[in-house]
Amino acid sequence: MKKRIILLFFTTLSSVLMLKAQFNTDRLMLTGRSALYYEDYVLSIQYFNQVINAKPYLYEPWFFRGVAKYYLDDFVGAETDVTKAISLNPYISNMYDLRGLCRIRQKNFSGAIADYDKSLKLTPHQQSVWYNRVLCRIDMKDYDRAQLDLDTMVTKWNKSANAYSLKAEVFLMQKDTVQADRWLDKSLAIDPYNGDAWMARAMISLSRNKWKDADSYLSKAIHLKPKTVQNYINRALARYNINNLRGAMSDYDTAIDLDPNNFLAHYNRGLLRMQLGDDNRAITDFDYVIKMEPDNVMAIFNRALLLDQTGNLRAAIRDYTSVIRQFPNFWTGLARRANCYRRLGMTAKAELDEFKIFKAQMNKQQGIQPRWSRSKRRQMRRRSEINLDKYNQIVVADDNNVEHEYKSEYRGRVQDRKADMDYMPMYHLSLMQYDNGMKSYQAFSVQVENFNAKEKPMHHIYVNCSRRSLDSGSSDRYLRQIETLSAHIDSARNISSVKSLLLERAVTYSITQNLESALADLNTCLSIDSTWALAYWQRAYCLDMACNFDASRGVDVQIKRAGAMDDINMAIKLDPENSYLYYDRAYMLAEMKDYAKAIDDYTRALTFDSNLAEAFYNRGLVRIKANDVKAAISDLSKAGELGLYEAYSILKRYSTENNTTKKAKTSKRNR
Repeated sequence: MKKRIILLFFTTLSSVLMLKAQFNTDRLMLTGRSALYYEDYVLSIQYFNQVINAKPYLYEPWFFRGVAKYYLDDFVGAETDVTKAISLNPYISNMYDLRGLCRIRQKNFSGAIADYDKSLKLTPHQQSVWYNRVLCRIDMKDYDRAQLDLDTMVTKWNKSANAYSLKAEVFLMQKDTVQADRWLDKSLAIDPYNGDAWMARAMISLSRNKWKDADSYLSKAIHLKPKTVQNYINRALARYNINNLRGAMSDYDTAIDLDPNNFLAHYNRGLLRMQLGDDNRAITDFDYVIKMEPDNVMAIFNRALLLDQTGNLRAAIRDYTSVIRQFPNFWTGLARRANCYRRLGMTAKAELDEFKIFKAQMNKQQGIQPRWSRSKRRQMRRRSEINLDKYNQIVVADDNNVEHEYKSEYRGRVQDRKADMDYMPMYHLSLMQYDNGMKSYQAFSVQVENFNAKEKPMHHIYVNCSRRSLDSGSSDRYLRQIETLSAHIDSARNISSVKSLLLERAVTYSITQNLESALADLNTCLSIDSTWALAYWQRAYCLDMACNFDASRGVDVQIKRAGAMDDINMAIKLDPENSYLYYDRAYMLAEMKDYAKAIDDYTRALTFDSNLAEAFYNRGLVRIKANDVKAAISDLSKAGELGLYEAYSILKRYSTENNTTKKAKTSKRNR
C-alpha cells in the first residue's frame, strides 16, 4: 500500500511539473505573439528564444521568431528560422509564403518561386501568392511564364485590377505598347484608383516623349501612392521637359526626403541647381554623388565647373585632373584647367596644357585623332552613358520600369532608427547593474562575485559595458560615496580592507569620469597585490578611456595604449576563462585596426559566453571593416536576435549594399 501511495505521489508530481512547464511555454508563446502584434519585435524575439530553449521541437516559436526578424529586415535570420520551422512541420503554407518574401528581399527569386510553388500545392487559391510569383518571374525577366500565370489569374479573378495592370506591365517590358494600353484600359475600368496602372500608363507616355501626359498620369499615381520614390523622379523628368523647373526641383527634393541615398535624385537636382545658378547647393549635391560613386567622371567634371565658377580654383584643378587622368584626350577639360592655372599665376603648367591642345589640333588637321579604346568604353557606367559632351544632360535610369510591391503586411520600424558604426563599449567594473536596454541578461564574473561575497564591499560591484550620463542627483550621490570611502580608507588599519576599499573607490571614480584618481587607486591596489586580475582589468579600462580623451586633444597616446594592452594581457593570464577580458582586448585591437586579431579575440569571448550580444555586434562591425560583409551580416543578425536592436539598422544597410555588390559582380561577369 505504501509503495502504491509513493508511486501515485511521484506520478502526480511529474504530471504537475509537466503541466507547469507546458503552461510556462504556452504563456511565453502567447506573450511573444502579443508583443509581435503590438510591433514590439525585439521583445518578442526574447520570448520566443525562451520557448525555443525549452522546447526546440515546436515549429511555432521558430516561425514567429522568423516573422519578428522579418519585421526588423533581418531577412537572413528570418529565412533560417522559417526553414527550421518548415523542417519541423512542412504542411503550413504561410511558412512558405514568409520564406518566399525573405528570399525575395535577398534577390533569390528562383528560391522564392520554389517556395510559392509549394505553397500553392497546399492552398492553390491564394491570389497574393500567384501575384508574388508573377513578380518574381518579371524580376527574372521570364516574361512568357509570367504571362501564362497572369492568364490564369485573370481567369480566376476577373475583377482583379492588379492582374490586368500587371499584364500590361509585362507587355510594356516586351515592347508591345499597343497591348499594354489595351490591358491598362481594362484595369482602370475596373479600378480607376489603381496606382500601378497609372504608373504603367506614365511609362508608356515617357517612352513616347509625351511629357504632359506623363506628368498628368504620374500626378495621379503619386496621389494614390505618395511614398513611391521613382514616381517623383520620373515626374521631375517630365516637368523638366515641359520647362516646369520649379515643379521638377520640388519632386527631386521629395524623392531625396523619401530616399536620402537616391543617386538619380541627387545627380539631377545638382544639374538643375547648376542651370538655375544655385552653384553652392549644386556642389553639395555633386559632393554626395561623388561620395557614392568616387569614379563618376560626369559628376566630377560638373563639380569642377561649379568650383571653377565659384572661385575655388585649386579644388577645380583637382577635379579637372581627375577627369583628364581617365580621359587624356578630353581637350575641353585641358582648356579649363589651363585657364585655372593662369588665374593662379601657374603659367608653366597652363602652357603645358595649352601645348597639348595645340598639338591635338594640328594632329586633327593632319587626320590623326586619338579615339577612346574599346577597353575604356567598356568602363562606362550602366546608369547612363559617359559622354563628356553631355555633361549637363539629365540622367535617367537604365531600366525605367514600374516599381513592384510584393503582397506583404510586414513593415519594420526599429531598423529605420539610425545607428552609428561605433563599437559597443568595453566591459568594466561598475556600481550599476548591466542593462543593454532590451533584454534581461546579467553580466557575470566568478572573480567579481567572489569579491562581493568575501570582501562585502559597501556597494555591490557589477560587470557592465554601458556608459550612462549622470544627472545631478546621481552625480551628487556618487561624490558623497567617494567621501565616505575616503574616510574609511583613512581610518583603516588592515591592508586587505584598504585594498578592497581602494578598488571600490576606483570604480566610483571611473563612473564620475575622474580617471586620474581612479588610476592612482588602482596603482596602489596593484602595489599591494600584483596578482589581482580585477585591478588589472579596471586599470586597462580606465587607461583606454584616458587614451580616447587624450587622443581627442591631439596628445600622443601610444605609450598609454601599450600600458592598457599590457594590463588586459595580465588580467587574461590571471583569469583565462573570463569572456569579458577577451572582449575588451578585442575592442582595443579593433581600435588599433588590428582586425584579424580582434576577430580572434571576439571569437574566444563567444566560446566562453555564446550569449554575449556585444561580441557578436562588435565582431560584425570589425568584419565589415575587414571587407567580410557576408560573415558580418550573420554576426549582426545574431546580435539583434540576442537583444541589441542597433544591429538591425546596420544590418539593413549592409544587406542592401551586399546585394547590390553581388548584382554588380554578376553583371560584370555576364559582360
